[in-house]
Amino acid sequence: MREIDTITLTIEQLIARFAEIALAQDQALLYDQTAKFNRLYRDMDAVDNELRSRGTEARLRLLALYEHPNAQVRLKAAVRTLGVAPVEARHVLEAIEASGEQPQALDAGMSLWNLDRGVFKPT
Repeated sequence: MREIDTITLTIEQLIARFAEIALAQDQALLYDQTAKFNRLYRDMDAVDNELRSRGTEARLRLLALYEHPNAQVRLKAAVRTLGVAPVEARHVLEAIEASGEQPQALDAGMSLWNLDRGVFKPT
């Protein structure tokens, strides 16, 4: 997956790019490709930062990914929207944790644990 200049993308393209990155992260996790996952994490940060720069409405468009069939996509969308849709995002995290689908269920559970203890403060 090649790096893309996020500034030139529409909001729809940013949301699609976010989902692509999360799907690639899922594959990297499956095949224990840590370096690739770390690069993809930075790519997701770039997309998230661009959405943030475009305001709350742009970030709220990630909520469409809550219904994605892939748990990694749902997980990352929920974590990245906790600051703008805390109730809805928490429900997604709880559902992923309850599903038992690993490793996302563990990640969702840890996110909830960190939220509840004030370790993670979404923005």
